[in-house]
Amino acid sequence: MKVSGFTIVRNAVKYDYPVVESILSILPVVDEMIVSVGDSEDETLALIESIGDPKIKIIRSTWDDSLREGGKVLAVETNKAKAAADPQSDWLFYIQADEVVHEKYHHEIRQAMEQYRDDERVDGLLFKYAHFYGSFRFLGDSRKWYHHEIRVIRNRPDIYSYRDAQGFRKQNDQKLRVKAIDAEIYHYGWVRNPVFMQLKNRDFGRLWRSDAEHEQWVDQQKLAKPAFDYSQIDSVSLFNGTHPVVMKGRVAAENWAFSMEAGQKNFKDFKSRLLYWIQQYTGWQPFEYRNYIKI
Repeated sequence: MKVSGFTIVRNAVKYDYPVVESILSILPVVDEMIVSVGDSEDETLALIESIGDPKIKIIRSTWDDSLREGGKVLAVETNKAKAAADPQSDWLFYIQADEVVHEKYHHEIRQAMEQYRDDERVDGLLFKYAHFYGSFRFLGDSRKWYHHEIRVIRNRPDIYSYRDAQGFRKQNDQKLRVKAIDAEIYHYGWVRNPVFMQLKNRDFGRLWRSDAEHEQWVDQQKLAKPAFDYSQIDSVSLFNGTHPVVMKGRVAAENWAFSMEAGQKNFKDFKSRLLYWIQQYTGWQPFEYRNYIKI
């Protein structure tokens, strides 16, 4: 069995992406790692080259920032990276530049790949998600966060990155048929120094909006301030587990203050509060969006 990993990255230094940790976290699971480096304003290329692992294959790409509708440019770039993978690979492991896999899941992931390798009904593997927010000590736990997504796909040309690259579809916009596995993606996109968080949110908003719409959105979201306000969250819970080994340095270097009582809730209306408690007490998430078919 052969497995290729792939990811895209741009301006990782400028926005303080944990992309090195992200790549390192799946290297033990893959046989090659495709890293598509977009034209950047910083030393992103040198950062990726500094990893120095022979499994890594770097490709260069120029992003078309005019592809703003629905964040389409992210899917376009993801498909470029996917296309660079070895055609002999059985599976492709996609990871975003702010996602990390805990080493405790490596065996489970490889085992699932082996188990379903010859089962053509299975288009991909579905992962659980942990979304860190504000601090490495807290998790966002409300309905605003997606709880599952596809990160391993079969190596077929008819499978492609969907919309803003959160998930995948196949020919004629069909949802992928997937097997859920007991492994979790740790998403660190919402835990970084508030200055970097503000800069990243403000600039990335351009991927979905025209210049005029973006300026209005910046004002509405209060993104003109120098630092992001992490208190704008409806619900968090304490994280009681361990972070991946590759994240040890970042966790220790947390140098900003964010604290919130786990029992404190800031829901905008009764419906949001009710649906949250249904999810917490039953594990059922009514009206959950599913970009896949579980089999």
